[in-house]
Amino acid sequence: MLRFERQLWDRGFVRLAGVDEAGRGPLAGPVVAAAVVFDRVFLEAEEHLQLREITDSKKIPPARRAELCALLRGLSGVEIGVGLADCAEIDRVNILRATHLAMVRAVSGLPRQPDHVLVDGLPVRGFSGPSTAVVHGDGLSLSIAAASIVAKVMRDGIMQDLDRVYPQYGFARHKGYGSSEHIQALFEHGPSPVHRITFRPVREAAAIWSRWRSLPQPAGQFQLTGE
Repeated sequence: MLRFERQLWDRGFVRLAGVDEAGRGPLAGPVVAAAVVFDRVFLEAEEHLQLREITDSKKIPPARRAELCALLRGLSGVEIGVGLADCAEIDRVNILRATHLAMVRAVSGLPRQPDHVLVDGLPVRGFSGPSTAVVHGDGLSLSIAAASIVAKVMRDGIMQDLDRVYPQYGFARHKGYGSSEHIQALFEHGPSPVHRITFRPVREAAAIWSRWRSLPQPAGQFQLTGE
């Protein structure tokens, strides 16, 4: 899991940031990115010890993912930055650009800027220094994998908070993804302020609710109020 890190160390780069995101696909909530910088000596010493379970966040059960995120945040040899783009920004600039903005913000949020960024997926513009894109990097680079865990746990926490504000949608269970439960709730209650209106199911639900609101509501009948 250190092949890409070692290639960059051999080229003279010292501070390497792994960057990944969570939340590109959901119908609601922000897209969240994390940047993780390991001290080289610490990383090489702990790769198979404290960091042995660090891998693609999707392969780790939620409870263990939260424990690993807490571990990363508590280690002295680790620096973490987090950035996000909310649903309004996603609708305004599109999800790809919003994801890149969140990644750039995560790197900018580090205590010190890295010499080089290892980013999951395809190339990202906007970093202040050089970067290398690694397809499926969350399973190939320990630095990116760590970032994937932090981003996922942070976003899941945000969705749990939003569930308390908008309990009718079930955000705590599906985290905003387009599950059958979420789609049903979306059409029953209409979109909330944290739904991504440019995503087709949300746009379709919004159009239906807009048409209903334009119809006369007879006195004493059910009133559509929205959420």
